[in-house]
Amino acid sequence: MSLHLATRIRPGTLLDHYRLEHLVASGGTASVFRATDIRTGRTVAVKIPHFGKASDRPPVTGFRQGTGLDRKFDHPGLVKILGDDGAGHRYVVMEWIEGRLLRHLIEERTGLSAERSVHIALEICEVLEYIHGRALAHLDLKPDNIIVGSDDAVKLIDFDIARETRRGLLSLFRPRRMGTPDYASPEQIRGKAGDARSDIYSLGLILYEMLTGEVPFSGVAPLMALKLRLSKDAVPPREINPEVPERLQGIVCCAIARDPAKRYQTAREVSAQLRQVVECGLGELVGSA
Repeated sequence: MSLHLATRIRPGTLLDHYRLEHLVASGGTASVFRATDIRTGRTVAVKIPHFGKASDRPPVTGFRQGTGLDRKFDHPGLVKILGDDGAGHRYVVMEWIEGRLLRHLIEERTGLSAERSVHIALEICEVLEYIHGRALAHLDLKPDNIIVGSDDAVKLIDFDIARETRRGLLSLFRPRRMGTPDYASPEQIRGKAGDARSDIYSLGLILYEMLTGEVPFSGVAPLMALKLRLSKDAVPPREINPEVPERLQGIVCCAIARDPAKRYQTAREVSAQLRQVVECGLGELVGSA
């Protein structure tokens, strides 16, 4: 592929046996197109990186890992990579996922009911438990990287800065790159290498946002918000949405503790606490929307 391929292709473009239908997402590093495999008629997603120069291209294996993990990772909550057809052309073919970004669901309803929020959080916990158990942390977990299906099953996407957490192993791309500022953990903001507990923090912020419609320290300048997250605890969710059950608020506050040692240490711990809230009675969890 030549320079800036992703900016030159149009609907109808044929990449090998994949016909690009339309652009569905474009970020700083890549563009994703809905496409059809003309051999089988199957709908797929094709992700094409934004490379400025041919010499700037990173190894395809690394780009494939950043897309959704390689094929040794097999979990229904992870996007599957389909074959190696694009390896020589610097693009990656993935399964097509029907669903909506969690970001859109939150913004559409200005938050979600406590019942639905807990269900989605439990789904995320299950995927995190899987990847953490294989010594991998996502490190950029946010509503924009979570696809929610019609049954509220989730898929995690964009592992661009994921890193292995075993001692001595380097990250897939940059070991100390910070995730999206609104969801980065305090240790990531300070420039330290994150780990599974950083994902727990981001999960806590996502649950906070699902319950309240906003993240902590919303409404202030981004740089100030980062500074505040290093020095102050977030306003408890019930002060924004009184319908949040107290026990659920406690789980959120523990997950977003500024000190990693004071957070839940594993996704399994978070899941166990959330299930206890559910077992106490779903009735008390039902809020607005």
